[in-house]
Amino acid sequence: METVFRLEYPRVIAAVARVVRDVGIAEELAQDALVAALEQWPRDGVPDNPGAWLTAAARHRAVDLVRRRENYARKLREMGRDLPTATAPPEEPADPDDIDDDLLRLVFTACHPVLSAEARTALTLRLLGGLSTPEIARAFLVPEPTVAQRIVRAKKTLATRNVAFEVPYGPDREARLGSVLDVIYLIFNEGYAATAGDDWLRPALCEDALRLARQLATLMPKEPEVHALAALLEFQASRTPARTAPDGSPVLLRDQDRRRWDRRLLARGIAALDRAGATAPSGAPGPYALQAAVAACHAHAPTYEDTDWAAIATLYGLLAVRAPSPVVELNRAVAVSMAEGPGPALEIVDGLAAEPSLRAYHLLPSVRGDLLLRLGRTAEARSEFERAAGLTGNERERELLLARAADCLA
Repeated sequence: METVFRLEYPRVIAAVARVVRDVGIAEELAQDALVAALEQWPRDGVPDNPGAWLTAAARHRAVDLVRRRENYARKLREMGRDLPTATAPPEEPADPDDIDDDLLRLVFTACHPVLSAEARTALTLRLLGGLSTPEIARAFLVPEPTVAQRIVRAKKTLATRNVAFEVPYGPDREARLGSVLDVIYLIFNEGYAATAGDDWLRPALCEDALRLARQLATLMPKEPEVHALAALLEFQASRTPARTAPDGSPVLLRDQDRRRWDRRLLARGIAALDRAGATAPSGAPGPYALQAAVAACHAHAPTYEDTDWAAIATLYGLLAVRAPSPVVELNRAVAVSMAEGPGPALEIVDGLAAEPSLRAYHLLPSVRGDLLLRLGRTAEARSEFERAAGLTGNERERELLLARAADCLA
């Protein structure tokens, strides 16, 4: 039941928000539907289509709520009270650019400019991705209470400012686009390498993010970064068949059988990257275009060793200028280690050791452990792999890191 609700949660909220036009109320009604399921399913059995059942239950509650509002407004009118009355939701304009998808509407609504960038992303990951507060905190590399406060304040702001479940048009849509792209990418990343739980992958999140990226590319064909994000996700998703062993354990990039990469998705990624280049204005490429170019380097390399690591290091250097972050620097260090050796890369990684946002980031000691191992400093490498294992919330990843630590003793 927990799995079903987690998978269907965003769709239920999106469907109900279309009725009540308030994402906060929609989430409450979705939770009411879960309570009803907890009461009925153990007694009557799980329905053939649990998602449809949950959506129908939540929508019935939404319709009842709207009817109660309308009845209350009618009674006020009959009593002659000079008070505001409930009105039907306004008809949305018949625009060929309309977003005919409730999930996508939900993303744009949660990314309303009345919210801060951090609040938009946290709220949308909660509503659309179905992520818990700890998972969002790991994605943001911030404390859990900070994320919880952002979500609560975001819902309150949307309610007090009367931000309805709506379709943005023209400049309003463009103003929200950056946040929407960031959210879709974060949702994909949570599916691509889950921050917590027993599974390395959460394919449903990847599929939702990829579908939303494709739909955005159709909706906004002249936006190069939209095509670039789509390209990046296509490239990343193409590796999915090779990223886990038969027992579900992770397979690192260097060990993957590239013959198992999905050629259809690779072709889609190349085409999307071409569209990004064709629509981009003259000047430096955007952050997603640079990341997609990195993914394209991997896609074109027949083996891990044949990868153009120098080009990837250069691309990460450009990305560090366009969108600086400690994580970008960590990725650049990996590329530098392959292009120039582990020594120069270790200097970069050690320079990130004092970065506050990376103190609980398990990939920092993981990368450092790999570099130390390649330098022959096995005892230090083992300590770093063990530290990384203690920081990750994903059981599969923890097992992998502990196995690498054990290998240092062999």
